Amino acid sequence: MSKPFRNRTEAGRLLAEKLEAYSNRLDVAVLALPRGGVPVAFEVATALNAPLYVFLVRKLGVPNYPELAMGAIASGGVRVLNKDVVDYLRIPDEVIEAVASDDEKELGGRERACRGYGEAPDVRGRTVLWIDDGLATG
Repeated sequence: MSKPFRNRTEAGRLLAEKLEAYSNRLDVAVLALPRGGVPVAFEVATALNAPLYVFLVRKLGVPNYPELAMGAIASGGVRVLNKDVVDYLRIPDEVIEAVASDDEKELGGRERACRGYGEAPDVRGRTVLWIDDGLATG
C-alpha cells in the first residue's frame, strides 16, 4: 500500500518528477479537472514549463437519481451517454435533452468563471497530460 500524500501540492510535485520526460516540450499541454485536479496540475505544469488549461466536465444525472450518471458533458461541446443506463431505465431522448440543456448552462457559467469568454484550448496534435486528484468518482 502506498503512503498518502500530505496534500495536492505534494502530489503534483511528485507526479511532475515522474513526468520529467515531458519537460520543456512545445507539444505538451496540461489539462486540469476542477476542483481537486487544479492544484495537482498547477505543480505539474509549473515544473514541466507547460501551459495549464482547466477542462470542465459535468455529470448528467438521471432525474430523481442525481447521483446515477446517464452520461457527461464537457468543454468544447462534448457529450457522452452511458447507453446501458439510458436503455435499462428507458430514458426518453427529450429527458436527456432537458437534463443536458440545464447542465450545459451550468457548464457554460463555470467555463466563463474559469477562463472568461476565451475559447477552449486547441490541443489537437499535442501530448495532453490530463490531471485530476483521483479522490472522487464523478
